[in-house]
Amino acid sequence: MTGDDWALPEDEPLRASDVLARSLLRPSQTRDPDEPDSSFGPAGVTCGRPLLFPVAGEDLPKPLRLRAEVSGRRYFGLLAAFDLDELADGRRYTSVRFEIAFDAEDAVAVRLDSDGGTLGLTYGQGPPRPVTVAADRAILAGVARPGWLVRMAPRAGRPRAWSFGMHRHRFGWTYADPSGRMFLPLTYGMHALVEVPASVAVLSGRIGLRVETLGTWRDRSIRRQATLQDAVVFQEVLPGHVETSTAAVRLCMAADVASYSQRPNHLAERTQSWLVRALADARRAAGLDESAVAVQDQGDGQFAVLPVGIDESTVIPRLVGGLADALRRTNSGLGPAERVRLRVALHRGLMKPADSGWVGAAAIAVHRILDSPPLRAALRDNPAVDYVLGLPDVLYRDVIRHSALPPLPDAFTEVTVDLPEKQFVEHSWLHVPTGNET
Repeated sequence: MTGDDWALPEDEPLRASDVLARSLLRPSQTRDPDEPDSSFGPAGVTCGRPLLFPVAGEDLPKPLRLRAEVSGRRYFGLLAAFDLDELADGRRYTSVRFEIAFDAEDAVAVRLDSDGGTLGLTYGQGPPRPVTVAADRAILAGVARPGWLVRMAPRAGRPRAWSFGMHRHRFGWTYADPSGRMFLPLTYGMHALVEVPASVAVLSGRIGLRVETLGTWRDRSIRRQATLQDAVVFQEVLPGHVETSTAAVRLCMAADVASYSQRPNHLAERTQSWLVRALADARRAAGLDESAVAVQDQGDGQFAVLPVGIDESTVIPRLVGGLADALRRTNSGLGPAERVRLRVALHRGLMKPADSGWVGAAAIAVHRILDSPPLRAALRDNPAVDYVLGLPDVLYRDVIRHSALPPLPDAFTEVTVDLPEKQFVEHSWLHVPTGNET
């Protein structure tokens, strides 16, 4: 179904937290002496901060997959958005050209989507749904930018967008209706797949925009062009890279899907998507910036290292509550064989990123707790729950014991994680949700 078949919600303006910059529009040509002073006044453009998310090699089309294997280049989805101000004096937009220019000329766009249909999204009742792997990855990333993918819904009365700059570091989209009969929307969303050299850790560049407007004066049509008054620059740390290579004390989280190996391939693939989406939803509920989280997907599980300096007394309860809500939504309507049930563990300690993962005792201990017999038995013996949680005594004493937010201290049980074959013993705490937590 498309936006023509369902009543889609109206696009919402960009949230303050998603705004990169705002710039006024400045006329780009001198008016004729007999024309009125049709300046753009306070009208301007609000540009969203580009959202970049990694695209795994197996999710790429075969030619790009082979190129990635040979060249070592990496691929990222990019979501962009901007809002136009309304114009005064009856003027209206007849064309909009939005351009992104990377500073690194060997970083290029290899796919450009101007609407959700070309990306592989379907629109109907509820959130957009994916019919392609690219669309599924965009939906997972779009959790951090609510409403951006809805902006890409095909709608009656909107002009078609044309893309330009394929395989170049300067690319973008043009929306046009030269006749002026079709009023352009004021909210826009786009998607691109970009190719980045392995050496680039921070993607920077500039955003440009040019508009044409149509008005009347003395029964005569007047077209004017305008551009951004101020340069709009961006600088985004690519996902998978951390801003510092120094060691720091961080909170980390590990999760694993129960009985994953028993699922047929088609269900295993869907389960991975459900898992990634649920964990991203949980981090968003905790107020975490997804671009600052280092994530290592592991098929039937995921390991995430959270940013330095977070308030654990707020983040941990919200993270656990967000996970409970996300799994409840995921499992709604699924059969017993499809349900996503997780073992989850948290830990904290001094860690440092290395060439093949994270180095530090906490990065090891969190997986020991995750795979421990107490957590496995708790999930097996409580088939109604969506997850069980384990954490070390240090987090219980520092955070949980003083928390007024669920999960409360009396919702935890003391356990000992004893793995002789790993020479690992740790005093830990187990939480099995009950009642409204399930």
